[in-house]
Amino acid sequence: MAKRGKNWVKAQAAVDGAKLYSLDEAVTLVKSLASAKFDETVDMAVNLGVEPKYADQMVRGVCKLPNGTGRDVRVAVFARGPKADEAKAAGADIVGAEDLMEEIQGGRSDFDRVIATPDMMALVGRLGKVLGPRGLMPNPKVGTVTMDLKTAVGDSKSGAIEFRVEKSGIIHVGIGKVSFGAAALQENARALVDALVKAKPAGAKGTYIRRIALSSTMGPGVKVDTATAAA
Repeated sequence: MAKRGKNWVKAQAAVDGAKLYSLDEAVTLVKSLASAKFDETVDMAVNLGVEPKYADQMVRGVCKLPNGTGRDVRVAVFARGPKADEAKAAGADIVGAEDLMEEIQGGRSDFDRVIATPDMMALVGRLGKVLGPRGLMPNPKVGTVTMDLKTAVGDSKSGAIEFRVEKSGIIHVGIGKVSFGAAALQENARALVDALVKAKPAGAKGTYIRRIALSSTMGPGVKVDTATAAA
């Protein structure tokens, strides 16, 4: 186990590991304990009552955070002709077709989200081994395979985030920066919980939102009372 720094140890001592903090308390505590010299991301981990190995218990979707993520999201779009022009006008950072595919195969990776028109998916499919492991493969379920590029690019730039449950049943998502106001972070957190509830799969049984924890990039986790995180 890596040795923890003095700041982390001090921050950990300030957190009661046995307590479930209200969302308001947790956000305030996480912000106060962030000590890095950069603007740390506030991460939210949600443990769901699902077994992702079963198809009817997979949780995946998109959530538009009302206050954005606090980071510049670079968007790559696969499109041709008028649709390529639409993507550029909407603010896409990279737009292309075969040329973009070749660049990505050659190692280009300066983008955070990939969007494609339906007719481009045969081409994009060749990049499955590259985009798949990074969670960047376009998918119609999360709005990244679409003809409405104006909306898709705009949402991506303004705070739309994808979520997908891990094998352990946990969702990890960044909901903003520690520089955000406490109210903005709470609003983003509740928007994510609301999106997860709406994405609840038919096969989920028992308690769905089991545990929630907040932390900053370099800080300790703070357990949240799930009832206070409801939208």
